[in-house]
Amino acid sequence: MTIAYPSRGLAAFALATLPLAVISHTAQAQNASDDGDDTPQRLTPLVVTAALAPRTSDESLSSVTLLEEATLRRQDPTSITDLLRGQPGVDVTSNGSFGKSSSVYIRGTSNNQSLLMIDGIRLRSATLGGPAWQFLDPRMFQRAEIVRGPRGSLYGADAMGGVVQLFTPEGGGEPAPRISFGGGSFDTQRYSASLSGAEGGTRYHFAASRFDTDGEPVRRGGDDMGYDNTSALARMSHTLDSGAELGVLALRARGTTEYDESGSLATTDYVQQVAGIYGELPITGSWRSRLTLSEARDESVNHAYDSILDTQTRTARWENTLSAGAHELIIGAEYMNDSVAGSTTGSTPWDGPYDIEDRDNKAVFSQALLDFSPVAVQASLRFDDNESYGEEVTGSLALGYDLDTHHTLRASYGTAFKAPTFNDLYWPGFGNPDLEAETSETVELGVRGQYARWFWDAALYQTDIDNLISWQQMGEPTINVPTTRIRGMELSAGAEIDDWTLSTALTYTDPEDRSTGNRLPRRASQSLRFDVDRELGEWSLGGSWVAQNHRYDDAANQNRLGGFGLLNLRAGWEFAPMWSARLTVENALDKEYTTAKFFDGDDYINAGRSAFLSVHFGQ
Repeated sequence: MTIAYPSRGLAAFALATLPLAVISHTAQAQNASDDGDDTPQRLTPLVVTAALAPRTSDESLSSVTLLEEATLRRQDPTSITDLLRGQPGVDVTSNGSFGKSSSVYIRGTSNNQSLLMIDGIRLRSATLGGPAWQFLDPRMFQRAEIVRGPRGSLYGADAMGGVVQLFTPEGGGEPAPRISFGGGSFDTQRYSASLSGAEGGTRYHFAASRFDTDGEPVRRGGDDMGYDNTSALARMSHTLDSGAELGVLALRARGTTEYDESGSLATTDYVQQVAGIYGELPITGSWRSRLTLSEARDESVNHAYDSILDTQTRTARWENTLSAGAHELIIGAEYMNDSVAGSTTGSTPWDGPYDIEDRDNKAVFSQALLDFSPVAVQASLRFDDNESYGEEVTGSLALGYDLDTHHTLRASYGTAFKAPTFNDLYWPGFGNPDLEAETSETVELGVRGQYARWFWDAALYQTDIDNLISWQQMGEPTINVPTTRIRGMELSAGAEIDDWTLSTALTYTDPEDRSTGNRLPRRASQSLRFDVDRELGEWSLGGSWVAQNHRYDDAANQNRLGGFGLLNLRAGWEFAPMWSARLTVENALDKEYTTAKFFDGDDYINAGRSAFLSVHFGQ
């Protein structure tokens, strides 16, 4: 049964529970500080996505969430979206479970208004604009960084709501094999193996995985919708005596997903792939130069319509980092080429290639990271020239002030833009080659408290978007519409006390279409997530609870989708040296919930209670 949570009730409960994750430990953390505890701050690891350079969360002057390797291993999610759902400022919708089309909304922006990057390589569909989150296996990645707020001046088009970057393991130390196998509900089977290590100046990591499930129906009374995924990863790097570094990366996922096409079972074959090579050279003691050449590919074969779509993005990016004491200056240039190829013999509106199948984007960018302790300044500027939609200039300015050794106040202003996709510009019956790029302005005010064993972070923001791209009825061209305003608040906290690991996040989002006053479709306005884990010697226990209020499936706000609460449970057991077992129970309360509807008005339903047991060997 779908549960609709009253807005005031959820907000009140969230505000009441948020402090519990940290306030109860304030005395312990303060005592450690008073006793002169100089233990490194375990909750302030470095992040690189926010500023193109390693910075702690408070130094980044941004709203950022880091999900480390320990978090990924404990939660052992079946999809990346399970990991992201309910994180600060993040909302997720899906057309069912297990490899079904999914969207990630960061701060109320669309799925194609934020970036997904894998080790610095952008992955997305050039036709749809957004990434296929559902086709990435979480076991291929070591950690994730979620940066909220515009990053157009650093990464160019589409970084309007934020950036999610997934990092693969680098390798290091003695050769370390790791294997995992298991299965569970819906006849699901999961296998993976990896080998990491280092020899001399060479680091390496190789991995492969297989996921196969019969799935669940996505429509009431429908057939099971299966999914399979085979992924492989290879990453190597070598550091020379001079300090120069060379590296290569290749990640490929392919498989088949079944979906409901007008009540009948249909299939799509897919490929997601990134590959890159980089070289980094220390020119002088204060100047490092890095060149990266990469390619990302998104391919799908839809057997219901006998159609093929293959999009590729090739990028050359050159970054130069110059240091002067505590200050850094980053200057760079980027060339990106998007190309689309495809064919169809089925009964679709699209019966041939796009009018234009290729476009180039040239850009230059710079960023200054200035530290005048206790004041910090970050300023960036970027110029893009795209042959399809013209020139765009984006910039940002962030100011930080250390109130004391534990608290940092930050304020920022940033602009960004979203490029029209190939579908927006050229899709028969809808495309409009005269579309302008969407542009946005965002202001944010935040404060962070950082201590030896816990932290809290609060942020208020407003984003104004002009020229929002909107698809119309069949036969009518896509248009640019007036402004959209998104206001929001984010509160997050985390603690590592003794054997306990806790984190919580409260998000309030008001994504409003200013022309109608309605909420943008498929966005919840309130979200709460709470994670707790406890180590008990050879055992570990944990759980995650995510609660969201209602959303609307349509722009007119007529089709309301009820709110829901999801409880996921987990347990681990180290039963022998190098051996462990893990049990996860997703949607433990067996709630039926939906975040999207079919075109005919039926709900897309997600999987009910499911359990998975796996056995692992390795560190």
